[in-house]
Amino acid sequence: MLPERYLAELAQTLSSLERLARQPESTLARSVPACPGWTLDALFGHIGSIERWAAAIVRAGEYVEEPAPPRAKAATWFLEGAAGFLATMTALDPAAPCWNFGPPPRTASFWLRRQAHEHAIHLVDAHQASGLADPEFAEDFLIDGIDEALAMFAPRQLRLQRMPDPGEAVTFHVPGGTTWTVGNGDVAASVTAPPSEMYLGLWGRSSLSGTAVIDGGADLALRVIRGPLTP
Repeated sequence: MLPERYLAELAQTLSSLERLARQPESTLARSVPACPGWTLDALFGHIGSIERWAAAIVRAGEYVEEPAPPRAKAATWFLEGAAGFLATMTALDPAAPCWNFGPPPRTASFWLRRQAHEHAIHLVDAHQASGLADPEFAEDFLIDGIDEALAMFAPRQLRLQRMPDPGEAVTFHVPGGTTWTVGNGDVAASVTAPPSEMYLGLWGRSSLSGTAVIDGGADLALRVIRGPLTP
């Protein structure tokens, strides 16, 4: 996807998050289903922290420490920083050298993609905590997010030993789309699901193990799905 496409998705999602951050305190006190121990207010604190961190890295071109969110009124803190964050993302040069935790080339474009999907997943969280239906995303954006999870995050999780080596390979397939492979060796199982189910499932926002079509070694496929494939 082109940088301007990520930016458009990010801007739209951020606008929706800002609206949800202005909900009554009673709503902001609700739990976030996919993030045990977090309230919706705490979720906005996390987003505000990530935004300030990513923006500072983009401006410096090198690693900086992530700031801690406030313990209370975190949604307000998020709202205070949202415009500045989006301005930094809008102004960045995608080709500029910039630290990131992805594979080379290490350029600022990484942060457009990462923040577009970071915000999309947390918009799902905010919807679920608010009692709203999951938001809908364009299919090309979902496919790109699946690629980020399976081609960038999953190998990193394996490399950092945050998930056990499955020993055999599992393919993930979107009907009519691309196939991704996790693990090495012979392919012993496959997981097939529509883009939205695959995208949300890889991030633990829906039960991929309960909705996907699994062929081959079911135990292997379920172990890989549990991963965790993403942080």
